[in-house]
Amino acid sequence: QVDLVESGGGVVQAGGSLRLSCAYSGRTFGPTAMGWFRQAPGREREFVAAVSSDGHTTYYTDSVKGRFLITKDNAEKSAYLQMNNLKPEDTGLYYCATTTSTSRLRRKEYDTLGQGTQVTVSS
Repeated sequence: QVDLVESGGGVVQAGGSLRLSCAYSGRTFGPTAMGWFRQAPGREREFVAAVSSDGHTTYYTDSVKGRFLITKDNAEKSAYLQMNNLKPEDTGLYYCATTTSTSRLRRKEYDTLGQGTQVTVSS
């Protein structure tokens, strides 16, 4: 069984930064791709970012490119999402997810999803 626990959410003013963390517990962590989704009230869950199992390849939705950075630490069995220059439209519940490939994450497919951490950006 795999569990994911997110942390690091909070309330920040526009232009501020937050760093989300995702702690992975379960079997082997190395051969897993990690990703982040978010969901704003009244909207569908959307793909935000993904990182390959080796941590070398990353993908981002267009609206966060140049502002967000996803990383994966296999030794710590964790993934992170550094969010800079936050905007009110970044507000939402951020979920960590894992599966076998970044392609699946980009299609919003996953094997395990965390409970989410709330990010609120005020204008």
